[in-house]
Amino acid sequence: MRLRTPLALFGAALLVVVGPPLLSTGDGSGTGTQIPGLRFMVPNTPGGGYDITARTLAKNAEDAGLTHNIEVFNLPGAGGTVGLTRLVGEHGNGKLALSMGLGVVGAVHTNKAPSTLADTTPIARLTEEPDIVVVAKDSPYRTVADLLAAWKKDPARVPVGGGSSPGGPDHLAPMLMARAAGIAPKTVNYVPFDGGGELLASILGNKVGFGVSGLGEYRDQIEAGELRLLAVTGPKRVPGLDAPTLREAGLDTEFTNWRGIVAPPGLSDTERDKLTGLVRELHGTKEWKESMRKNGWDDALLVGEPFGDFLDEQDRRVATVLKELGL
Repeated sequence: MRLRTPLALFGAALLVVVGPPLLSTGDGSGTGTQIPGLRFMVPNTPGGGYDITARTLAKNAEDAGLTHNIEVFNLPGAGGTVGLTRLVGEHGNGKLALSMGLGVVGAVHTNKAPSTLADTTPIARLTEEPDIVVVAKDSPYRTVADLLAAWKKDPARVPVGGGSSPGGPDHLAPMLMARAAGIAPKTVNYVPFDGGGELLASILGNKVGFGVSGLGEYRDQIEAGELRLLAVTGPKRVPGLDAPTLREAGLDTEFTNWRGIVAPPGLSDTERDKLTGLVRELHGTKEWKESMRKNGWDDALLVGEPFGDFLDEQDRRVATVLKELGL
């Protein structure tokens, strides 16, 4: 496996590689997508982005008749590297996959994990989405300008919570925000949580000054008025949400996150092709397209070896950015 291609955070456009359309009988038998006993491991707590992605994928695949009875289970710890180590230890297991993303890339560096993504079998990058900057509905910060004024005055007294370990997306985004605002990243009081589900309670309880997480994780709370959305970190506004981009708010930076799937090492070609084939088939279904729309995810499909190259580049890029930020 490997890590390649800077994310939108670094100003590069992501390539979308889409396989040729495949015909399906509706029960998965015609395309070989049936994988009895398939399990998806989520390396953080319920309610986070990896969890939502895995459970959405499983439900959509079952509803579309591509495969059946997918089990989704959580194995949190150390920013996702506990789950990664477990996956790597399942050498040759073609019925196990890990829901992961940029957060795991960063956690491998900051936790000095014994296993890396280079030890896995790359299956596919699925989605891309911006992070969001949110506060509780009763927060004194009503705009990004309000937040920045307080943050610049005393960074330590305005803690920022994120659903990833240092080096992950919810850490990198506020660090880049800080640098663009003239705040030394080393002075930022970053409070890591093991996924967006854990972070939510601290935002709602005003235990942190603001939170940074994925859009899909908190869209329901934003629409219900429980969270106030101050900004989106991507290059453009999100349709249906009244929030500026960071650039529109005066910060010369942008950031997007991505999520994907890897499998254990040592798979046969047939086992690997079963998993990549399932993803390719799912990509064209109405169920997956509707879930993408509902969650505000952008299509970023990249399958097999090209995804492995992307992972290589991401690994190198995260290491470089952490060094540039003095972190």
